[in-house]
Amino acid sequence: MPLSMYQASVPVFIRALKNLDGVLQKGEAFARAKKIEPAVLINDRLAPDMFPLSRQIQIATDIARRGVARLAGVEPQKFEDNEQTFADLCDRIKRTIAYLESIQPRQIDGSEEKQVTLEIRGNAVNFTGKEMLLNFSIPNVYFHSSVAFAILRHNGVEIGKSDFLGNLPA
Repeated sequence: MPLSMYQASVPVFIRALKNLDGVLQKGEAFARAKKIEPAVLINDRLAPDMFPLSRQIQIATDIARRGVARLAGVEPQKFEDNEQTFADLCDRIKRTIAYLESIQPRQIDGSEEKQVTLEIRGNAVNFTGKEMLLNFSIPNVYFHSSVAFAILRHNGVEIGKSDFLGNLPA
């Protein structure tokens, strides 16, 4: 059986976001153990022209939620970008996962050739559903998750590749 659009999107995003939630929980525990004000980590960035940790989480969840909604042909759930604590960021991830879990395979499967237009940096970019998923949504979720991981690791949080990838099938 061929891989469906649902299988290539919702479970992939849920797994990435659950792993990201685990990384954030380790970041929070690290801050507590080292008596570091959590805002220091939440507002840290890898380079001056990059977004801070909090924004990386916001973008990763937005891309997953909006991408799936576009494939399903429904209005994406909107979140305010006002998270200031690790608990806030983890809650955002959990709300995103709950939203993704509410989408049924029948809503997404068959969307490979669906026309999707995104506004990216002020320009309209046209994709098929498959192109958007494979060339925009998945890479962006992993990019922003990786940067969030790197910010925490750079600050000394003891996380590794297995935290990013999560439990792999035996």
